[in-house]
Amino acid sequence: MNISMLLDMAVDGFGDRVVIGPRERGITASRLKELAVAGADVIRESGADAVVYLAVNGPAFPVAMFAAARAGVPLVPVNYRLGREQLDALLANHPRALGIADPNQAEVLESAGLNVCSPEQWLQRLSASGVTETSEDEILDAEGAAVVIYTSGTTSAPKGVLLRHENLTSYVFGSVEFANAEEADAALVSVPPYHVAAVANVITNLYAGRRTLVLEQFTPEQWLNTVRDEGVTNALVVPTMLARIVDSDADKSIPTLRGLAYGGAPMPTRVIEQALELWPEVGFVNAYGLTETSSTVAVLGPDEHRAAIESDEPRARARLGSVGQPVPGVIIEIRDDDDAVLGPGVVGRICVAGDQVSAEYAGIGRMVDERGFFDTRDKGFLDGEGFLFVGGRVDDTIIRGAENIAPAEIEDVILRHPAVLDVAVVGVPDEEWGQRIEAVVVLRPGGEVDGETLRSFVRDTLRGSKTPERIVYWDALPRTETGKLVRRHVVERLVEHAAL
Repeated sequence: MNISMLLDMAVDGFGDRVVIGPRERGITASRLKELAVAGADVIRESGADAVVYLAVNGPAFPVAMFAAARAGVPLVPVNYRLGREQLDALLANHPRALGIADPNQAEVLESAGLNVCSPEQWLQRLSASGVTETSEDEILDAEGAAVVIYTSGTTSAPKGVLLRHENLTSYVFGSVEFANAEEADAALVSVPPYHVAAVANVITNLYAGRRTLVLEQFTPEQWLNTVRDEGVTNALVVPTMLARIVDSDADKSIPTLRGLAYGGAPMPTRVIEQALELWPEVGFVNAYGLTETSSTVAVLGPDEHRAAIESDEPRARARLGSVGQPVPGVIIEIRDDDDAVLGPGVVGRICVAGDQVSAEYAGIGRMVDERGFFDTRDKGFLDGEGFLFVGGRVDDTIIRGAENIAPAEIEDVILRHPAVLDVAVVGVPDEEWGQRIEAVVVLRPGGEVDGETLRSFVRDTLRGSKTPERIVYWDALPRTETGKLVRRHVVERLVEHAAL
């Protein structure tokens, strides 16, 4: 089933309900379909084989998603924080795409040969098209890729994850009951469009009949004000956002909020305990998933949060640190290095299977075993009742906030400096961000460069969120006899010295 069918169902079920944007001037389900139909015509007429979206979140994003789906081409939301070199390499994969970009990013797409319009121009063009209907005989692609999201993974080269229509619709049908939201319900999403959670929230909230709002620039005050002003009932944040909200001096009264989901990185126990105490009537949900799994595969729900916080029993209270149990349609196994399935309490690799699991990369194919299981490259274990505890990455990916950062791409930049002989970039525990980036540098004989200069060197090539917060200098890095870097020893030493 093409994801456009979700929109068709919404139109049939609650066509006059505002589903996108502010309460007073938002887009109804029927209007969203009209814009999507017009957008599909524009895409077909252009001959584009994809729609590249290089802009902040907003109403243009869901319109682009459903227009692309109706035209039978994928939407490609691109990380607007990437450096120019990375953007150019990524855009080379989509030379025939139609581009939607914020004005300050338009030149990047134009230089790649794409026809570009701003989100405002995109919506204005579709609004002026006059298209209001679609053919009853229209055949929509149900097998192709609906969305392509680029993720760095463990290497410096981003990989395009293909999320097919069947993956996304399977996720929706297994997670949401159709039209179960009240007409006044509203969801506030605070993640960028290139994050899988942004895609998932558009389609799940639409299917539920819940109005979706986005917060383009997060501050605790703006988030709290928006929740109050728009009567937000459900919200999604990453742990760093929740930490800033609970630590804020702003007015934290949000009487309409009923559900608050979080995920994307480890949640500090202190933060979730403060939030539960601050808003005892709110139902908290910890959602664990990956781009390759079309978002959430395990959930720790409101009842489990309350049971954990109210319990005096250590094992029950420890479940506050879990990500809950698998969602319907998903199977989770913990395996050792030989692929043997491990029992309760034993740490291994988290492997998942189900119709919503894509595990498919552009130019590579599906990375699943003969039984359809995808290795997430996360470590973890299941307890005796099937609660999943995630213990970090099997690989070396740094998770800062909700963003996966590959050490290799930062190391590659630092190694370009003529004074640097060797470097290790690692993530060390951080209460606010989950992990912070630190680098250990070995200088060439006679080489000299201070930490701030190296940090600027990285920032000029990549961006601020990928710039090491601290750079230290060692005489040598811990490596095996075959030259493999032992990253855990680097982290242990950095943490040990920081504690002194």
